[in-house]
Amino acid sequence: MLTPWGFPDFDAHEALHFVTDRATGLRAIIAVHSTHLGPAGGGTRFWHYADDADALTDALRLSRGMSYKNAMAGLPLGGGKAVILANADRSKDEALVAAFGRAVDSLGGQYVTAEDVGMSVADMMTIAGQTRFVAGLPVEGGAVGGDPGPHTSLGVFLGIKAAVRRALGKDSLAGLHLAIQGAGSVAGGVARLAAAEGARLSIADVDAARVERLAAETGATIVPVDALLSTPADVVSPCALGAILTEESIAALDTPIVAGGANNQLATPEDGTRLMERGILYAPDYVINAGGIINVSTEYVKDGGPELVRQRIEAIPGRLEQIWSESAASGRDPAAVADSMAQALIGR
Repeated sequence: MLTPWGFPDFDAHEALHFVTDRATGLRAIIAVHSTHLGPAGGGTRFWHYADDADALTDALRLSRGMSYKNAMAGLPLGGGKAVILANADRSKDEALVAAFGRAVDSLGGQYVTAEDVGMSVADMMTIAGQTRFVAGLPVEGGAVGGDPGPHTSLGVFLGIKAAVRRALGKDSLAGLHLAIQGAGSVAGGVARLAAAEGARLSIADVDAARVERLAAETGATIVPVDALLSTPADVVSPCALGAILTEESIAALDTPIVAGGANNQLATPEDGTRLMERGILYAPDYVINAGGIINVSTEYVKDGGPELVRQRIEAIPGRLEQIWSESAASGRDPAAVADSMAQALIGR
């Protein structure tokens, strides 16, 4: 039997829900890390995992990251995450998504869901037919909601600019080289914003058609996926899946800055120290990529409009500066500093 005890990423999570619906074939895990600051907010990921243990690890890590992310962004949400275990061809239908919505509803508001990898606004609409504990829904002009991806991209872009100011002493990305891992919603948004400011881009993605479209739009150079992290660049921006910063990949980095939108970029806590020891400035992922959940929270809590969303996203560089300043003063790596700040906020 699969249990969380003994998993290195189990961190006194408040609850884990294993969901099965035989009629639709749904298999999902909903992980609630903390409700100290409010209901556990975090998106649902639809992904094919090599085995169930990988799915559980992902849910545990992502939900803890959401606790930290929401706390550091000053949001009235705790941290949670859901993963739906996809089949090998990653196919899903409305009935399966609706069954997941009923599972969310059965928790009575302990967990609030939204989009993540493999899920869409249309899926959120299906879920909304089963529960009110969902955000990321379509909106009309002037309202808050919809796809959180562009808001994540904006926060990452502003965080990259903050890192460039600190590490390189430059106020613009014009003429700088960014190596972006990924070509999906968040990576694409970052690429477009950076290109508009005059940056030179290298991009990589496992989806050949998607990366070709983004390269054509932004003038980027396409590089092999396995070469992206070692590409010489002013900024390496991981914007795909997590655990890509390892002892091996960090040794191969040829950049002064790592700042991107992917969740859980560090494979282990020690990798934050490895980056610092190499003199590489790291932007803790759950701080720089908070733009999406900022939009989701504002939509769900209904505590403001688009102006408040923008204001909250524009505060991301200041939080990064606080972390980097504390890191420089204490000698602790930025990821460890951010973790300590977040843990204090959620009472851990």
